[in-house]
Amino acid sequence: MKNGLYIVSTPIGNLNDISIRASEALKNADFVICENPKHSIKILSKLGIKKKLISLHDYNEDKIIKRFKKLIKKQAIVLISDAGSPLVSDPGYKLVKNFIESGAHVTSIPGPNSIIPALQLSTIPMNEFRFFGFAPKSKKQLQDFLKKILDSSQTSVFYTSSHRLIVCLKEMDVILKNRKIAVCKEITKLNEKIFIGSAKKILVEIENKAKNNLGEFVIVAEGNKNHSKLKDFIDIETENQMNKLLEKFSLTDVVEIVHKITYIGKKEIYKKALELKK
Repeated sequence: MKNGLYIVSTPIGNLNDISIRASEALKNADFVICENPKHSIKILSKLGIKKKLISLHDYNEDKIIKRFKKLIKKQAIVLISDAGSPLVSDPGYKLVKNFIESGAHVTSIPGPNSIIPALQLSTIPMNEFRFFGFAPKSKKQLQDFLKKILDSSQTSVFYTSSHRLIVCLKEMDVILKNRKIAVCKEITKLNEKIFIGSAKKILVEIENKAKNNLGEFVIVAEGNKNHSKLKDFIDIETENQMNKLLEKFSLTDVVEIVHKITYIGKKEIYKKALELKK
């Protein structure tokens, strides 16, 4: 195997999802950089592979880069996450970027991830989608997070933990109302289950059975159905109307009014309103 860094995807649940290339890379690597060695050793043991494991976290990434920068051109190193595709809401971005910029051989061995299967099973259009990572923990941040999804014309995908799922669904019921969503539980695992409908409907299903709230979750939310009306520019007619509105209303009120009528993005409206006010 050529010396360099191999970004290797590992199963998110079902071990049979490991690819031949991923197995070969793990077998032939000089060592493996991972998130949690205690977790990764279980996967390697099931594959009959013994390797030195180096733990990588956000707080020690700079040290790992410095430690292995000279070795990267002399050894074959594999980067894995606890499950799925590395760098997707996992550490490793700075490491990969640094090694590529240093001229080292860096390649990806693609494989399992939870985002694409969730989209496939959601019955929600997936030709255009946006991944948001993990939903925030605080109520205010979660509300702001969901408002972005509310305004998005694209299908939205994000993660949430089992102990935050109910809170998240309750806020989605308030903000997204009857927007179609899919809650994908334990993808590829024995307890895989997909809940589809409004947040309110899914909330009832999950609260009716305690086990429904256990595991790992990916949530898919339908895009704004008014996406055909969305614009990314402000024409002369709209600008003239904004001038009139600014004579009677505050800048914040004008942004809200124009956004609801035209579906132009709030940032564009705010920028233009500031120019007109000046």
